[in-house]
Amino acid sequence: MKTYSSLNSIKNAIKANETNCLSLTKFYIKQIEKNKHLNAFVGVFEKESIERAKAIDEKIINGTAGKLAGMVIGIKDNICYKNHKSSAASKMLSDFESLYNATVVERLLNEDAIIIGRLNCDEFAMGSTNENSVYGPAKNPIDNSKVPGGSSGGAATAVAAKLCLAALGSDTGGSIRQPASFCGVVGLKPTYARVSRFGLIAFASSFDQIGPITNTVEDAAILLEVIAGKDDYDSTSSSKKVGSYSELKDSKQKKIAYFSEALQMEGLDKEVKATIEKQINTLRKEGNIVEPVSFPYLDYLVSTYYVISTAEASSNLARYDGVHYGYRSKNGENLDTTYTQTRTNGFGKEVQRRIMLGTFVLSAGYHDAYYTKAQKMRRLVQDKTNEILEEYDFILSPTTPRTAFEIGRKVKNPIAMYLEDIFTVLANLSGNPAISLPLATNNNRMPFGTQLMAKPFHEAELLNFSHHIINSL
Repeated sequence: MKTYSSLNSIKNAIKANETNCLSLTKFYIKQIEKNKHLNAFVGVFEKESIERAKAIDEKIINGTAGKLAGMVIGIKDNICYKNHKSSAASKMLSDFESLYNATVVERLLNEDAIIIGRLNCDEFAMGSTNENSVYGPAKNPIDNSKVPGGSSGGAATAVAAKLCLAALGSDTGGSIRQPASFCGVVGLKPTYARVSRFGLIAFASSFDQIGPITNTVEDAAILLEVIAGKDDYDSTSSSKKVGSYSELKDSKQKKIAYFSEALQMEGLDKEVKATIEKQINTLRKEGNIVEPVSFPYLDYLVSTYYVISTAEASSNLARYDGVHYGYRSKNGENLDTTYTQTRTNGFGKEVQRRIMLGTFVLSAGYHDAYYTKAQKMRRLVQDKTNEILEEYDFILSPTTPRTAFEIGRKVKNPIAMYLEDIFTVLANLSGNPAISLPLATNNNRMPFGTQLMAKPFHEAELLNFSHHIINSL
């Protein structure tokens, strides 16, 4: 069967009677089975997807189908779907079945998307490689010996390998954009509060944001249009009007900043640096103003992010104690040993590490020395970012310092793994929208992306300019 890279191409094919939702769904189910070695899906909703496809085909014939009719989509395993397992790739929630839909899932279903399955991820979305999963690592579809990135590694793998048309992931410090870069697809992190977090299993509540991973900017735009907006179940969600993101317009010449420190950073791959410099020159030739600016806080971003995010993680994950719900160790002899054995056996090493670090920075003797200072640093970062974006339309950077690396190479060195987030964590610290666009491949055929960040709630401008960049590559 012919593969389709966008919802628009699928809709045109359906209109021309070349395919239908049922054929597409059956095709993707076969693709998932054929590519089980990639370990992208941890659950496939085969029977219900086929039944839903038949019903949506009827709606298309009757002219009552929603915006996403024809879109077969996967959801990260930390997004709740009623009467389906949602385990966050953890033993702690291995038998948990959600009693309700996440708001984003409800909105997908209302517009006739077909949710085909659950996607692999790092446990509780903690990781940059998808190796911290109770289901084992997902693999990069371009080179199976390499990681797909994380924590939304299964989502990026599934889209890049054509196992589904699109996916929803979550982004806490780059968990949509980094795997999108490693797998050569589009990954969008919306403005914090643009998309409801109701039904997202929390990692760090002031950073987490749900967003799309797609093959095209157009599909990212229409998915954001569907899932964005105020939600009464999430008091942090914004009431700002949702734009017509899918109505992409020609982008005028823009003023773009890039961090001089970023391109001079030790550890930045030479091919990535050279390609970003080439992109800067191309943008200038098109009439855009592209200028270097100083960002003195670059070296503090990762440490600031990890102090605050681990503090929030230690608080959010305190509920998994073997009493309320989820996994419970059978070795506990009393309340204390039940807590200890449950959390020791239920959480993986990386989650344990972050809980311990978060508990440490929140403890009475170290709260001011670490957590309070990190929050002050976050404010400085936000103010500096907003100051730059008052003068410039976008901030341009590499998405990642290098291309995907081998499975097992960095999992034993958490500091090296954390540093992979150096370009992506800024958007989460500041709350700004950011997108990773596939830019090029290196000499080993491995893809890498370019990242654009915009003012809060300026997703329309970000998507329009991203569409222009993709079309001009």
